[in-house]
Amino acid sequence: MRIRDTEARKARFDELMMASPENTKSKAIDRAVEFYIAMAGAHRDGQLEQLLARAKEQGSVTPEEIAEVLDTDYLPVRAETAYSVGEE
Repeated sequence: MRIRDTEARKARFDELMMASPENTKSKAIDRAVEFYIAMAGAHRDGQLEQLLARAKEQGSVTPEEIAEVLDTDYLPVRAETAYSVGEE
């Protein structure tokens, strides 16, 4: 498959390579596509739809719950909340 390089596309590929842990453009694109499919839900409810449904059902979601839903092998998502009272 050949993809024509436009200036905007080249800039997006460069940003993708900086953001991705992959060393090649094709692997970075594969990882980004797999993540998009997981989020959008090409063959089933995507994670974004699951997150919105959970928020509607519960009334709100915590950062940890958001991370739990959005976490994938392609882009791990973690959340940790820390509180401190009276300390710097």
